Amino acid sequence: MRLRGLVYSLCALASLASSVSYAVEYYRYADERGITVISRQGVPPHLIGNGYEVLSEQGRVIRVVPRAPTPEEYRRMQAEKEQAKLDRQLLMLYTRVEDIDRARDRKIADIDGQISIARGNLLSVDSLKSDLQSQAASQERAGRAVAPQLLKQIDDATIDQQRLQKQISRYLQSKQEVERAFERDKVRLMELLQKN
Repeated sequence: MRLRGLVYSLCALASLASSVSYAVEYYRYADERGITVISRQGVPPHLIGNGYEVLSEQGRVIRVVPRAPTPEEYRRMQAEKEQAKLDRQLLMLYTRVEDIDRARDRKIADIDGQISIARGNLLSVDSLKSDLQSQAASQERAGRAVAPQLLKQIDDATIDQQRLQKQISRYLQSKQEVERAFERDKVRLMELLQKN
């Protein structure tokens, strides 16, 4: 008895599976002229990007395939996704606006410390170069040729001066960029906190 019930169940399941595998699907889409077309053949490849609907034999919508985004829409979607990622990172880093101010102050203090060190080094190099030039002037006044080693030291000091001046300039630029970045983050965090 049990075996017969099992056989009937298997037969019913097989007939259901075969009827499902033979289910007919129709495709509803708009052609080039904007006319709605229903077809069993599928959607022409050049129209797939416009989106379409898959219908059952009874005409019910089984699934909807949306139209592909335009390049502009795609760029906007990517920008929104990137902004959402940045917003999540911002909210993970800072819970209050004051946290941003403290982080900015620490970063600026670090850059100011590097600027102070570079300016101190520049003063030392300026002083060294002045002493070397004074020695070279003394040799010339005494009627002697300036020693090649002394000229090399003056050239090296000049190179060091230029390097340190560029370094200070980079630090000052970096300081401005950091201030702008923290200001942007602060404005955005205020917007996000007001939404929540």
